[in-house]
Amino acid sequence: MIPETMNAVIARQPGGPDVLEQVQRRVPTPEAGEVLIRVTCAGVNRPDILQRTGMPLPSGVTDVLGLEVSGTVVAVGAGVEFPAVGTPVMALLNGGGYADYCVARAELCLNVPENLPLAQAAGVPEAAFTVWHNLFELGRLQPGETVLIHGAASGVGTFAIQCAQACGARVMATAGGSEKVTALRQLGVWRAINRHSEDFVTVILEETQGRGVDVVLDNVGGDYVARNLSVLAPGGRHVSLSFMQGAKIELDLQLVMRKGLSLTSSTLRPKNAMEKMRLAQCINKHLLPLIAAGKIAPTLYQTLPLAQAAEAHRLLEANANIGKVLLRVMS
Repeated sequence: MIPETMNAVIARQPGGPDVLEQVQRRVPTPEAGEVLIRVTCAGVNRPDILQRTGMPLPSGVTDVLGLEVSGTVVAVGAGVEFPAVGTPVMALLNGGGYADYCVARAELCLNVPENLPLAQAAGVPEAAFTVWHNLFELGRLQPGETVLIHGAASGVGTFAIQCAQACGARVMATAGGSEKVTALRQLGVWRAINRHSEDFVTVILEETQGRGVDVVLDNVGGDYVARNLSVLAPGGRHVSLSFMQGAKIELDLQLVMRKGLSLTSSTLRPKNAMEKMRLAQCINKHLLPLIAAGKIAPTLYQTLPLAQAAEAHRLLEANANIGKVLLRVMS
């Protein structure tokens, strides 16, 4: 039986983690092409923090936070043949994941491999969509190449490390603090760099005998961009995921032109439904088999009850996590 109301978490006003509030909402009804998911766990991501602090939402998007979930399909809208009622899924959302129930586009629901517990599967969608598009489509990472991943202890970072290694690339990665560096080494990173005590430019040029890296996956922005360009090899690709240290940069076009570099970026939430569906097809084809084979798995830091969403946001804002932070909704 599907109840009429459910628990959900919203931001009652723009502000810090304390503005998050658990409320009662009507259970949504899936429209044509959608499914209703009984949520097991929801992923916590930095776009959730931006929403909480007042970032305007796309038109028609619910104010309930949450962009990824795992759970079980309990109802389907018109025209949906898969996933069927009773199917365990992990899904990318436009919003609404911090709740007992949410709706998702059927095409954005991914199969859950048998070796991946449903509670852990909530840590896959946002990372998989982000990494596939940015590292492999925009960054064009190839076997035998070397990639530098900044902020590599994050949920996306740890997922990107495994994806790069699975495709035969060599990974260099930065993180803050010895505990995170140790975790990166345990993931098999060729050279983990402690940004608190080491200069990544010096380390990379020494380790690569001056050649540099083929791809940089950057979530820092600011003055990191110029430093990243200085360690890119000829023909290197710089992909920006975020700009925690600022969106405005100074760029040496002579260096870019001389080395034949390319700079690109993307953000996932504003992409239209057709583009997200295309990415889902790529993930089903290329990444899910690697998860099923045990070569890639979400790195989980902590799972908290839905009522502790504020604490989950504090963990992310403090950069305390190594891997994903999840919210447990239903057992």
